[in-house]
Amino acid sequence: MRIAYDIIGNKEKSIALLGVSVKNPKKTAKEIMKRHKSVKSVLQKLSERKDTFRLYPCKLLAGEKNTEVIHKEYGYFLKLDPQKAYFSPRESTERQRIAGMVKPREEVLVMFSGVCPYPIAIAKRQILVSKIYAVELNPAANKYALENVKLNNLEKKIVPILKDVRKAKEVGKVDRIIMPLVEKAIDYLDIAFSHSKKGTIIHLYGLSKEDKFKDLEEKVKKIAKKHKIKYKIVGRQDVLPYAPRIQKVRIDIKIF
Repeated sequence: MRIAYDIIGNKEKSIALLGVSVKNPKKTAKEIMKRHKSVKSVLQKLSERKDTFRLYPCKLLAGEKNTEVIHKEYGYFLKLDPQKAYFSPRESTERQRIAGMVKPREEVLVMFSGVCPYPIAIAKRQILVSKIYAVELNPAANKYALENVKLNNLEKKIVPILKDVRKAKEVGKVDRIIMPLVEKAIDYLDIAFSHSKKGTIIHLYGLSKEDKFKDLEEKVKKIAKKHKIKYKIVGRQDVLPYAPRIQKVRIDIKIF
């Protein structure tokens, strides 16, 4: 069965998430549950993400109605329900890349932080990180974030904040900013600049077609010019395929 799908959860209980265009979805769901004994539910995305909270509208194809699970990756745990909060298990490697860049005593801001996968990955890998602010607009995702911080014993390191990131005034200037909202992160770059100081690193995610990073970098240039920000691109990363001939990418911006 050569069908792409995500499995979220652990060895005891997990769910499978199918894409929009899968043919014979109910038959496929039964095959997945037969192959993976831990899968207790199979969901199918009905469309791409559209709403403010970045959720895929889903249909239950098979199994239990309760689709809340505890996902395990790299030794930490993330409790979530993909019908209530966005989460991608495919980004676990990228989370580790970012976590590996964080230095001791840094203060970090994670925008659009969801159920807290980036903050937890960072705090677990860089145990000397000073503070991580996790700002999220979705109340359900923030609720899971609070639970996940406790679940991983990181209450002293991570501060979940339920707010529009434009209104998170309690967050001051930080050393590192992560912007994983791939479709719209660029629209919040001015906010990232407002939380930056000399030496701040901004990890900005976006979408690239044939031009690789050119289009995204041109947008950064215009916004930086408007806000009189001096910067340098210090890193570029292909992250994941997003759609046919479209790639999710990251550029790393250092403020001067």
